[in-house]
Amino acid sequence: MSRLERITQISVAMVYLVVGVAFPNPPASNKMQFMWRLAAWLICAVAFAIHIGLAYFRFQNSPRRTALQAAASVALGAFGLAVAANIHALTTGAGNQRLLAFALVLWPLLTGVPAFAVAFVATALLARVRPV
Repeated sequence: MSRLERITQISVAMVYLVVGVAFPNPPASNKMQFMWRLAAWLICAVAFAIHIGLAYFRFQNSPRRTALQAAASVALGAFGLAVAANIHALTTGAGNQRLLAFALVLWPLLTGVPAFAVAFVATALLARVRPV
């Protein structure tokens, strides 16, 4: 993996982390909750698509390698969110520390595996339409 690919991978993971931490999560009774969550989903979806496009077209990776890189960024972002959740729980005294410790492993798995599947299918379809 080239240096630029690593930078891209870490940058996209940082987008996921910043969106997850910085975007407000108002209570369900707040009418703006849907809009904030929709904005977060859209930003992350655009970052995911850009990452797939860069990995496949610019770096000319195979569909499998493209999917692995995209999934790794998603998993890294999820790990960062789990770390942030653990830090928040420690500083506020809230939350179940045991479950949050499991989140360090579970969140990357629960996000990275589906991200791999989606990225692989998307890149395989791109390869049929426009081979590298």
